[in-house]
Amino acid sequence: MTQLARPLLPGQRLARGVCRHLASLDFAPLEEFVPERGRRVDVMALGPKGEIWVVECKSSRADYLSDGKWQGYLDWCDRYFWAVDAAFPAELLPEDTGLILADAYDAEILRMAPETRLSPARRAALIRRFARDAARRVQRQGDPGL
Repeated sequence: MTQLARPLLPGQRLARGVCRHLASLDFAPLEEFVPERGRRVDVMALGPKGEIWVVECKSSRADYLSDGKWQGYLDWCDRYFWAVDAAFPAELLPEDTGLILADAYDAEILRMAPETRLSPARRAALIRRFARDAARRVQRQGDPGL
């Protein structure tokens, strides 16, 4: 039985473009990653040197203003970015965070996020969680009944 694909929501389109761009930089991105219970980031990416970036995708002013928990994500990455489209009022975003301009097909880093290195213990635990989550996703693709 063929399942029809649902159209992507605005934030999902941004995440797809961000993931494509990060992959071109040799990062391994995962969408909707849960670093700990109660937190879900739009995109977490693992870099070739073990660096961890978090990207929150905001499709509108209202979407950004309703997100009061983003600062809690800073403890789970080396660099934190916002991804927005060309129509988003970028002046709303804190200047001490990264900025990515994205659409459904690609993205561009407009402002590099400052680096705040994770502790070695947190990095190790997060990389293990990331790897296990990625492996489970691959397994579910091959065996949807799992």
